[in-house]
Amino acid sequence: MIEVVNRQRKLTIDAGRWQAFAEKALKLAPASSGFTVAFVSDRSMRELNRMWRHKSGTTDVLSFPAEPDEFETDESLGDVVISVEQAARQAKENGLTFDNEVAQLILHGLLHLCGYDHETDKGEMNRLELRLRGKLGI
Repeated sequence: MIEVVNRQRKLTIDAGRWQAFAEKALKLAPASSGFTVAFVSDRSMRELNRMWRHKSGTTDVLSFPAEPDEFETDESLGDVVISVEQAARQAKENGLTFDNEVAQLILHGLLHLCGYDHETDKGEMNRLELRLRGKLGI
């Protein structure tokens, strides 16, 4: 199951659209469980980035894999958190629409939840991400 939550008020988010996109991406990804997509402000993302990565400033997307829980019956891969303000800036810088940037960030975050790490995997995640972008039309 995919859950989309909007925790910011800077930009309008169509939760239904992003839920449908995330479901489509999940069918193509090497995973079987659902996940949550959370849209947040730069301020919230800065806090998360500092708390979990010990880095200052905002970032575009963070992934938080779920911890296995013996009592949990509804398995989830975890959470993908997106800063809408950073996504909007990046879309403008890269000549993309906001929707295309968000779609790329959801896919990128999902692949991290699946265990991929572009910083250590010699391009494996990047190759898969590019292939899935093509299949998803982004």
